Amino acid sequence: MTKMKITLFMLAAIAACLMMGSVSAMTHIVGGGHGWRLPDNQTFFEEWAKPRTFGVGDRLVFPYRPGSNNVVQIDKKDFEDCTQKNVIDMYYLGPTILDLNDTGDFYYYCGIGKHCEVGQKLHIKVVKGEGSSGSPFAFQIAPIHSGSDIPAPAPISITSSASSIQNFGMVFGLLAFLLSLFT
Repeated sequence: MTKMKITLFMLAAIAACLMMGSVSAMTHIVGGGHGWRLPDNQTFFEEWAKPRTFGVGDRLVFPYRPGSNNVVQIDKKDFEDCTQKNVIDMYYLGPTILDLNDTGDFYYYCGIGKHCEVGQKLHIKVVKGEGSSGSPFAFQIAPIHSGSDIPAPAPISITSSASSIQNFGMVFGLLAFLLSLFT
């Protein structure tokens, strides 16, 4: 009887591990390492969003300190004009985390001072499919020139370890099940 209970427990654990494999929601940190603050140029947040796919179930995280910035959700007209005639929502206590539950176009900006006018604004389109962070971010490290021609190093790709952790959980669950069969 005890062996049957342990086996059922292990089957439940494996089922939980397999269900974890179907979770595909992404968390998008707005602005990446720059965060939600005044950008260096007016198109910074547009460029940040361009390679990404925002899917239903994903999350947007606006990292900022209360008082220094905020997040105002507005319609397209207010977004283009940096006005607040049709405010949908306002968030003052950073960081702000928004669940993307519906498809469509969403518009956000910082409503403090002239932040919107200088480019602290974000337009995203949420789709039914899976979200993604776009192609891996690659950058080149600038060589130090000491009078000779040194070739630039190859681009370095930054990838997520989330799928590796997920795979580890699934393998661990399967091994636990197999172990329970022999005990």
